[in-house]
Order: sequence, then structure tokens, then C-alpha cells
Amino acid sequence: MQPTDTRNNPEYFHKVIDCQYACPAHTPVPEYIRLIAAGRYTDAYMLNWESNVFPGILGRTCDRPCEPACRRGRLEGEEEPVAICRLKRVAADYKEMSKIKAQLPHIPSTKNGKTIALVGAGPASLTVARDLAPLGYTLHLYDEFPRGGGMMRSQIPAFRLPESVLDEEVDYILAMGVVSHFNHYVKSLHELMQVGYDAIFIGTGAPQGRDLSLPGRKEGDTRIHIGVNWLASVAFEHITKIGERVVVIGGGNTAMDCCRTARRLGGKDIKVVVRSPFEEMKASPWEKEDALAEDITILNNHNPLEFICRDGSLQAMTFDRVKAVYDEPEKRHLRSTQEAPVEIPCDDVLIAVGQDAAFPWIERHLGIEFDERTQLPIINPDTFQSTQSKIFFGGDAACGPENIITAVAHGHQAAISIDRYCQGEAVSDRLPPHVNLIHQKMGIHEWRYDSEIAPDERYVVPHEEKDTIMHNRKVEVELGFDRQMAYAEAQRCLNCDVQTIFTENRCIECDACMDICPTHCITFTENGTEEDLRGRLKARADNVTQDLYVSAPLKTQRVMVKDEDVCLHCALCAERCPTAAWDMQQYVYQVTKVQRQQFAPDLIAVDHADS
Repeated sequence: MQPTDTRNNPEYFHKVIDCQYACPAHTPVPEYIRLIAAGRYTDAYMLNWESNVFPGILGRTCDRPCEPACRRGRLEGEEEPVAICRLKRVAADYKEMSKIKAQLPHIPSTKNGKTIALVGAGPASLTVARDLAPLGYTLHLYDEFPRGGGMMRSQIPAFRLPESVLDEEVDYILAMGVVSHFNHYVKSLHELMQVGYDAIFIGTGAPQGRDLSLPGRKEGDTRIHIGVNWLASVAFEHITKIGERVVVIGGGNTAMDCCRTARRLGGKDIKVVVRSPFEEMKASPWEKEDALAEDITILNNHNPLEFICRDGSLQAMTFDRVKAVYDEPEKRHLRSTQEAPVEIPCDDVLIAVGQDAAFPWIERHLGIEFDERTQLPIINPDTFQSTQSKIFFGGDAACGPENIITAVAHGHQAAISIDRYCQGEAVSDRLPPHVNLIHQKMGIHEWRYDSEIAPDERYVVPHEEKDTIMHNRKVEVELGFDRQMAYAEAQRCLNCDVQTIFTENRCIECDACMDICPTHCITFTENGTEEDLRGRLKARADNVTQDLYVSAPLKTQRVMVKDEDVCLHCALCAERCPTAAWDMQQYVYQVTKVQRQQFAPDLIAVDHADS
């Protein structure tokens, strides 16, 4: 193998920080966890705010792509990653509000002469506004609902996301001088373009819930509801009750929100009916756990057949029992078991079988091309610019149903594009990410970070009493970590952003680092192909998604090979090395954003000498 080029390849060490690499917005997870462990909650909040914009919201509702990537979950004898998402909430819960507002970007009173329209007040549009407002742009925000937040407000129940948290973080952005047009449904993009905006960003989400075309659908229409629309009606208090017997069709997070909301509005016998097996449901594991804890029944392997209406009203639904058959590992078919249909009595049915983006208000003569199959706009995946150069998309409107953190990532990149477009610069020209390596040495065996590996298992977030939450849909279920528990959970982090840096010309090949490594991830051996090396390291490196760190040839012509997959970043190799060939250096990686004023709390003293 060729020596690993860590100097000219900024993504190498980024990939080693598995949690940050997996996060669509590339939030510097280990650093904000260290800030929490140090009790610096406000700094941790602002570090999050710089990347993901909504720390309090995401600390409660994020889909957590970072956690499956967490190296802690790969340790022998452990399966649980660090509670990254819930630690983000800790920063929001314990921050000092007075200090937050003082650190928000300054908004210039003199504008730059460019005006941008933002359609939809969800996370993508709000992120664009947050990034462009400090640059002097005039921003007009349009949304059909009376308050900002988009789908975060209309589809996430208050028992998961309190309105106070949502209002606070949305208002940080609206207070940047955004001109809000709420209760304003944009009926025509052509008309909006005639206003003369310099650019238009469309972040309208995926507002159209899918329906089921089954016998009895029209007859039972008054008691059959599209899940996303029903949740919005509950959020804005147009609906305050439901029948005692409720069937929810679908196995995703929207279905879980529907069934738990129905429980709080008077439903007593609530059944979630899903076509797939339980383990293959699209809902997040914790969402399924919370639903089951609230006495929701989940019936798997049932395919809907018919709405049963008698005397002009909905009475029941029938389902076919199915089983999953796999032609290939990733190719599943559902086949009937040929048993008699199952009839489930119900007063109301909530359909939560998927969502689609909907653009009936976008005329097809404007130069915006749409994919014939998905009906989504054709956009540049890097710039989020459509085939109409003035129009940009982001969030679910750009790629179909995803999640909040993906919408935020889209918003950051779209803001760069809009800024460059409005300034007459090439939209496709993007600056590389900012990277830096910072020495951690304080003494021979002392580091600026806590390198000891805590043996604790993952801590469980406490919940409100069941009797309390069942009678009020606005009572938050999760209570969050207290300060002591947050510190203990933060100590489980392996500090994967503090990298092991190897300097060949200092190495005397004593093998002391190899002997002391607790996971046997370091090997000195003859070079070979990657496949060859992976098979003959001290511990086999079978996870090919993780890189091998390979040195240049040493004096004996051996090479140092380190398997990044199981490294604990414990610093024992650097402490044991008699010549300082190993060093621990924090790797700072910041995705380029249009926002010029960035917040960088000084957790670890910066040493630029060898950066």
C-alpha cells in the first residue's frame, strides 16, 4: 500500500471521526461532548448552532445518523453508542440564555441590495436565512401556516418537541430581520418570480401524504385521515379528539407519532398495522419502544385489504396476513399466507404510509425540469441549483422525505450557492473545508483531553410518569439528562477527533506501541496489498469501510499499519513511545459555510506551531 497522505487529504481524518462524518451537517460531535463534560453548556450550544442550527430541536428529534457510526458501539462487549443526540439536548437545556443572544451574528443595518424569497418556513429555509442574513441580504419568508418551523411544528408532536423549544430556536432566526409572510400559501411560482427577487429558495418539504385506494375509502372518508394532515390539524388545535378504537396504517416515525398522539386524544384501543416484520419497520427503534411503552399494539405482517362501512359509517378494516420472502438479502417480497382475512374494528383510521413532495404551484413553463419518475426537481446535488438558475431547492423538496439534519445541511450549501449567484460568481466553485491539527501534549504523560476510557454502559434518559403524559399531549415525555448523568455519559466518548499522528523518522521500531495497544490495532510488518495486510495484522482488520493508516517504509523496510476501526484514541501508544514518534493531535474539521462570523470555543489551547 502507498503511505497514507494525511497532509493533503482532509477527508482522511474526517472519516476517522465516524460520528461527525456520518452527520449530514458534519457537527463536531466529540468537541461539543467535551464542552458538556467541562460544564461549558453555552459554548457547546453555540458550537452546535454553528453547524446544525437547531440544537434544542435536534437534541429531541434527530434521526441520529451519528450514533450507529459511533466507535463506542464497536467495542468488544458493548453494543450501545454514546447518547450523542441526548447530549446535544443537554447543551440546550443548561445553556445561559443571556450569553446566547450576545453571541448571535450581527445583522448589518445597511443591506447589500439583494433580496431573496424563501418558500416554506422549515429547517432548510430557516438555515438559508440564518446564513444569509449576516451578509446583508433582505429575506422574505413565505409559509401557509401561522408560525414558523414548517414540518417541525406540524408533524412532530409537542410531547416530543415542546412548542417553547421550537419557538425559541425559530425566533433566533426570524429576529435577524427576516420579513415573514405567514398564513400565505404561494399559489404561483411565476407570480413570485414577477416580484423581482434576485433568487428564490424552495424548502416546502414533502407535504403530501400518500393515500390508500381501497374498497370503502370514499364511504368512510369522514373517519379516515391522512396522517401528516391529521398531525398538523392536531398541532394547530383544529382537532382535539378521536374515537376510542383507532387503526394506524404504516410503520414509520409518522405512524408512531400518529398512534401516540391518538392515545392522548382519547384513543383507548390503538393498533398500528404494518405490512413488514417488526425488525424491518422504518420507524426508529426508540420510537417503536416508546409506542410499546404507551400500550400501543403493533401488528406486523398484515396487508390492508378493505375499509368496512356499515350504515354509512366506518366500522372496521380487513387485512391479509403476509410473510416476508427473500429472493436475495436485500430483495423482499410479501406473500399471502392464504389465511382468512383479519377484521379489526375501528372508529378512525390514520394512514401513514409515506409522503411525497408536491409542487402544484410551480408552473412547468418556467425552465425547472422535474424527474419523470419521482416528480422531484432536477438539481445539482452539490449546489442545489435547479435548471432555472435563479431557483434553488433544499430539504425534502429537493430529495424527498429525509430528516431535519439533512435539510439543515442542504440549507448551508444552498446559501453558499445563492450568495455566489447573487454576487455574479460561479456557483459550482466551493472552498475546501477548514482543517487543522492541534497538539495535545501538556507533559510527558499528560494531555489536554481526558484520554481514559470510561467503562460505563450507556445511560438511559429518564421519562415522565406514564399517568401524567397520557392526559396532556403537550407534556414532554423525555426529561433529559441531569448534569451529573450528562457528565457520566459524556465520559463514554472516545474522543475520536484526537488523532494518533505517526512520524516515521522518529521511530526506532522498538514495537512498544504495538505491545501496549489494548485493541492490537498497531502492527509493524512488511508491506503488501490492502487485502493482504488486512489479513495478517496483529488483529484482523475485516471492516473495509474503515481505512488502514500506513506509514512510509521504516529503516528495516517494514511499515507501520494501524487499523482505524478499533482505535480507542486512548494515547497509550504516545505515552509509551520513547522517541515521540506517536503524538495525539486534535483534528478540527469545519465545512465551509457562507456565514463569515463563525463561533469557535477554545476547549483545547490552540498550538499552531506544526498545524
